[in-house]
Amino acid sequence: MIVGPTASGKSDLAMGVARSIGGAEIVALDSMQVYRGMDVGTATPTAAEQAEVPHHLIDFVDPSEEFAVAELQVRAHAVIDEIRDRGAVPVLVGGTGLYVRAVIDDLKIPGRYPAVRAELEADPDTEALHRRLVDLDPVAAGRMEPSNRRRIVRALEVTAGSGRPFSSYGPGLGHYPPTSFVQLGLCRDRDRLDERITARYQQQVAAGFLDEVRALAEAPISHTASHALGYKELLAHVRGETTLEEALELAVVRTRRFARRQERWFRRDPRIHWLDAPTTPADALSAWQRAAGVLPARTPSG
Repeated sequence: MIVGPTASGKSDLAMGVARSIGGAEIVALDSMQVYRGMDVGTATPTAAEQAEVPHHLIDFVDPSEEFAVAELQVRAHAVIDEIRDRGAVPVLVGGTGLYVRAVIDDLKIPGRYPAVRAELEADPDTEALHRRLVDLDPVAAGRMEPSNRRRIVRALEVTAGSGRPFSSYGPGLGHYPPTSFVQLGLCRDRDRLDERITARYQQQVAAGFLDEVRALAEAPISHTASHALGYKELLAHVRGETTLEEALELAVVRTRRFARRQERWFRRDPRIHWLDAPTTPADALSAWQRAAGVLPARTPSG
């Protein structure tokens, strides 16, 4: 499993690792690469890359559809089993932290209750919602900040909708159990990562990102897809709400913030073995083998 913030280079590293292994197949755990017609802005592997190394869990959901992590979890486990049955090696890659945890830790994913959620979303008082959660599920409430509206609403949705406490579905994301997957994390200097994020947007616009967004704007699009980084800002431009320059500037700012959140998410996981980017596939494979106990650990002198 190769993880890291957006634009860190994890997809390129996954390709290099897959080429070096031979017989490897890549499984993408990305909440936006699942959508068809959103290839440029999500940096989906090219047709040539997919022809060279088989890729899974990309381009299979219509942008008009909402897609839940529970469905991704089921599909990912099935794909990983199929890859192993073929005698190949699954190389997982992703920056969507919840998707990664759902797959490698086989999380118990509660159901969705749209009517309950709509009622909760209509209440603008996040602190009041948190107090409600304290009354209904104090364990879950104690695991989240009173200001984290997204998590509070989700916990209340499940508790009210299912009739059982949200916390009863597992020990929470702060628990890191043993897993059969070796996780390699790719990190970059923040200034350099910021530069790469800016450069990638420039490259994506040159590659037809705006045309891709215009096509999406002409058809129904789900809340999730329409709020993808870059797409949300360019959709506003297409609707005449901002200039292209303003949209791109805002997309860069939001993506940099998102990269910080991704880094904090992954840094909390003590099971991840970190590599400084850029790194070679050979170095990544060596780190993987050491973590798996195939090679001895390095001594302090190297």
